[in-house]
Amino acid sequence: AEAASRGGDGFIEALSEARREIESTRPTAYNLFWATARVYGAVSEAFRRSGVDAAVRAGLEEATRIYVEDVRGNVEIGRIGARLLESGDTVLTHCNTGALATAGFGTALGVIRYAWLEGKDIRVITTETRPVLQGARLNVWELRKEGIPFKLVVDSAVGLIMSRGMVSKAIVGADRIVSTGHTANKIGTYMVAMAASRHGVPFYVAAPASTFQTDAGPEAIVIEERSPDEVRGVISEAGYVRITLGDVEAYNPSFDVTPPELITAFITDRGVIEPPFDVNIRRTLED
Repeated sequence: AEAASRGGDGFIEALSEARREIESTRPTAYNLFWATARVYGAVSEAFRRSGVDAAVRAGLEEATRIYVEDVRGNVEIGRIGARLLESGDTVLTHCNTGALATAGFGTALGVIRYAWLEGKDIRVITTETRPVLQGARLNVWELRKEGIPFKLVVDSAVGLIMSRGMVSKAIVGADRIVSTGHTANKIGTYMVAMAASRHGVPFYVAAPASTFQTDAGPEAIVIEERSPDEVRGVISEAGYVRITLGDVEAYNPSFDVTPPELITAFITDRGVIEPPFDVNIRRTLED
């Protein structure tokens, strides 16, 4: 709206400012950059050809296309990934990757949902996902709404439950995957992957093609750091509740990077990508 109100040369300047501001909110999430680049390209081209009104329409149309593509892609991820799950499996997941985190179906949680809708008898273990508790607040809500049996565990229980044979497979989402297969995802994912590797549990990453940065290596991954107050307290029905000293120094990286050797395969809307990832990611996604 601000860009449209400026008109002329000010329109593109305002559009660029808006793009930078949006991208700065989630520097780790590559598909955000992919989406803003698409909308920016559509809007700036329409503006160059036909002016502000056409540019606004082009932006809305491109955003709608992205939404539709995301839902379709997520459903395809679910369909492809469900083949990897069998009745009797207990699947561990970390952080929210369902309808609440995407345009409407989900990635890792979408795989679980699709398998359940196929009639497979599966169980889910979801971590609480500190510090913002996406697992305890969002996964629990989605799983209960879907009727999928689940248990909630603290993040630090993952090693124990895997050592006891309580997990058949682990599936997580991703915020950025580079050409080598290094994967940035919610903090704690690396810990889950290490436990899975130690105990022989297949560890899958479910993500659309838009999450892959195929022209870069791990050095391109930016780890977002958020407010220390997320670590010092939790959000409850009563509001923010502090759980430690108010002035304690806290470090709050929101993501970590899982190395490719800990990943069994990537589940994408283009198919399952297996090692060697530095070859097969490009082969699958750039064809």
